[in-house]
Amino acid sequence: MHLCCKLMLFVHAFILLNCHIQGQETKDTQEDVKIEVVYVPSECEQKSRRGDLVNAHYDGFLAHNMSKFFCSRSEKDGHPKWFVVGVGQVIKGLDIALLDMCRGEKRKVVIPPSLAYGEKGYDNIPPNSTLIFEIELLGISRGPRSMEAFLQIDLDNDKQLSKDEISHYLSEEFRKDGKKRDPSVHGLILTDIFEKNDHDGNGFISTREYNVYKHDEL
Repeated sequence: MHLCCKLMLFVHAFILLNCHIQGQETKDTQEDVKIEVVYVPSECEQKSRRGDLVNAHYDGFLAHNMSKFFCSRSEKDGHPKWFVVGVGQVIKGLDIALLDMCRGEKRKVVIPPSLAYGEKGYDNIPPNSTLIFEIELLGISRGPRSMEAFLQIDLDNDKQLSKDEISHYLSEEFRKDGKKRDPSVHGLILTDIFEKNDHDGNGFISTREYNVYKHDEL
């Protein structure tokens, strides 16, 4: 996986599950993702929704032997990962599991192979593997995938997004979030957004391109 994907696993700009009850609670979605709510904070002013930019720590395990195949706290510099909710940038099971979470909430989710890596597997994940993820959601902000955000980013109202407009938007979101980051992260995200979304290579992201996601990275 190239550097941008490793640094910004799930970034740019997880359907809905109710999680109001504190303590432990297990739910099955229609797609058979099993979700155990381990912890919910006493105050929850905002819940994650499709298009939000979220910040999370997560550990991934193979269900058959509970061997860990990924840990965000030990990967590279150990920073939590940024990604956009519900747009297909991650395996479908995680897209389902991470919707409607509170900031500070923790979940344990079981994802069947059909909503993970299926018959092909991926890297050190064998074919037909059921996966278990332990997730802690640390931050939520309006992401670059909501139509509200598109209109907010499109400063000149020309129905397309330039690099300057998206760069300005990211700077404002990071400033509001208040977390310290390596200065290079901003440029890596911006480059990654245009590499994956500017399909005609004209230096702008149209409304059509803005809604196209065909990534299936972990």
